[in-house]
Amino acid sequence: MLDEPLLIRADGSPEIGTGHVMRCLALAQAWQAEGGSVYFVGEITEGLESRLREEGITARALESSPGEKNDALETARKAQVVGASWVVVDGYHFDGSYQRRLRGEGMRMLLLDDYGHADHYDADLVLNQNIDAETALYDDRSEDTELLLGPRFALLRKEFWPWCEPRRTPRSEAHRVLVTLGGADPDNCTEKAVRALGQLEKEGLRCTVVVGESNPRESSICAAAERAEIPINLRSNVSDMAALMAEHDIAVSAGGSTCWELAFTGIPNVILVLADNQRGIAEGLDEAGTALNLGWHEKVEKKEITEQIEKLLRNDEKRLRVARKAQELVDGQGTERVLGKMLAHKAYVVS
Repeated sequence: MLDEPLLIRADGSPEIGTGHVMRCLALAQAWQAEGGSVYFVGEITEGLESRLREEGITARALESSPGEKNDALETARKAQVVGASWVVVDGYHFDGSYQRRLRGEGMRMLLLDDYGHADHYDADLVLNQNIDAETALYDDRSEDTELLLGPRFALLRKEFWPWCEPRRTPRSEAHRVLVTLGGADPDNCTEKAVRALGQLEKEGLRCTVVVGESNPRESSICAAAERAEIPINLRSNVSDMAALMAEHDIAVSAGGSTCWELAFTGIPNVILVLADNQRGIAEGLDEAGTALNLGWHEKVEKKEITEQIEKLLRNDEKRLRVARKAQELVDGQGTERVLGKMLAHKAYVVS
């Protein structure tokens, strides 16, 4: 049993989305499951703060601007106050100097990364769970920095853990489509997807659209859903995404962390790339035969989304083949593996 706290440093907003916070939540839940407490610091929305509170996680704001020198020092001070030796950091403004400052204050550090954004890596552990993760991205790193690369280390929240054994079996016929395009969706891709769903033709088809808590266009999305020829149910503030995914057969998603959840659950997904850091994920999953990548969202026409969904709806053999490959890629043990790596570091010393 763990008898010490964990501190998490991440931000979430309509501009940068909720992904950094939500994948850290998976690790927080695993830490709590071992008996430890978790504290969170960062700039987050009220919705995210409420979710963390429900999980028994105390969230606090920082006085410093994200990523600057005082951010690292303030984060270290908060960790010291609560007695945390490990700090989990997730975001693209935590460069090499930030990492050095944090470790220089005596912290053990796990850095979550997506594309090798930092000029230097000084963290104890660097986690890149993406399919395109390569050691070459981290050539400029400290000798004692350990890399955790690929979907083998994909972080899944606790609502997915029961599906590890036995694994979910995809249905033989497809009748339900899920749309989930992130917590913020600043480019309103959700409405485009809803309009695409409205063009589908299949008897008994039902669709669910998840509207993120930071999405400012819920009313227009609702109007588009009401105009559709098929039943479209809008959902928001979903606390058990695993259960919702398990009710569906096909998904339309962004190219972020949701891809690992869908792969684990055996839900073939049509991917819209909403940010540059999602390109490698979408392309890698497409090449592996575990998803269908439509590319950059601005270049994707509504008709293309409709056509790709219809292909999966009409070809159960292909859909099930994609589902099986996806489940082979993500086995659901990633969170446990990452936690194990953290706990293997017994000594907490100043770097």
